Amino acid sequence: MAFAGLITDVGVLAFFKIGNVVDSNILLPLGISFYTFKMISYQMDVFRGKVEADNSFWSFGSYVCMFPQLTSGPIMRYDDASEGLEHLGCTPEQFEEGLRLLVIGLGAKVLLADRLGILWNDIQTIGFESISTPLAWLGAFTYSLQLYFDFEGYSLMAVGIGMMIGMPYIKNFDQPYMATSVSDFWRRWHMTLGSWFRDYVYIPMGGNRKGVPRLLLNLCVVWLLTGLWHGSGVNFLIWGITVGLFVIVEKLFYGKWLSHHKLVSHIYVWIVIPLTWVIFAVTSLPDLGIYFGRLFPFFGIGETLNPQDIFKYFSMYWWLLLAGIFFCIPGVSAWFNKHRKSWYANALLLVLFWMAVYQLTNAANNPFMYFRF
Repeated sequence: MAFAGLITDVGVLAFFKIGNVVDSNILLPLGISFYTFKMISYQMDVFRGKVEADNSFWSFGSYVCMFPQLTSGPIMRYDDASEGLEHLGCTPEQFEEGLRLLVIGLGAKVLLADRLGILWNDIQTIGFESISTPLAWLGAFTYSLQLYFDFEGYSLMAVGIGMMIGMPYIKNFDQPYMATSVSDFWRRWHMTLGSWFRDYVYIPMGGNRKGVPRLLLNLCVVWLLTGLWHGSGVNFLIWGITVGLFVIVEKLFYGKWLSHHKLVSHIYVWIVIPLTWVIFAVTSLPDLGIYFGRLFPFFGIGETLNPQDIFKYFSMYWWLLLAGIFFCIPGVSAWFNKHRKSWYANALLLVLFWMAVYQLTNAANNPFMYFRF
């Protein structure tokens, strides 16, 4: 039964994901990637004897359809959720911690991600063929921060709401832009997805235990699946292959060198990761070629209409970029975690909440970016 259920889940997900590559008219169910992976992990864990099968339809249904995590994760394992499902309800302290995460996540989404996203929308409106090289790089950096605060914001809100109804805390991000390599970045970004692929694909295929050729094959499979999981467009497959190639090259050649040169490694991450996010963001292959032509103008795609555009947009967004970088610094979150129960930290959260509410009432609808996966 477990095998039949696994084949069914994989088949349904493959139908929508691969079907969209062939036929773009197939509608992708909202959040299918997230709740399907939750069901697969449950079936695999039951088959392995790691967890006992849940005989309660309502308990298992609550796990799969848990509303905070249904559309954009994080991907909670059944063994993490089981205790909360048996004893729904939380202590005042747990409710308070969950409320803090909810407010922080709301602020990250509304005050940072949505505002940074305006620049990326402006660049798309102008047209990639019309922007200057500096603005193309600014757009890549800005989109990188936008995606981080959008998805981290959702994760914190989902985890916070979960804690407020009795679910455990799940960590989904660990300061990814402080990483020292692409491999390290993906150990810190969307951690529940990374651990899912590690435990249910990479390790069952042999991991790194069967020699270099098998290691390379396993990494290629994982990153092809990761690209397909994120989207049905060809650009997502290219994105997955590109990230996988960087991971492979780091493992074979310069990964250890990067770990001993911290400054260089951070610069490397802040250059390579935004370039991969451009592939992730631009779904049209011709437009993707144009954008990379602007990023690296020696390829030559025509003259820039307004080479001074960088000054206009940097003057408009520099403070948001500075704020984004500031909140990527580990010491900032460490300070808040240390003082989170103080009156002044709570006062900051109160101000943050009402600023976010005010922004929501004056802004257009901006759905979370990971809703499409």
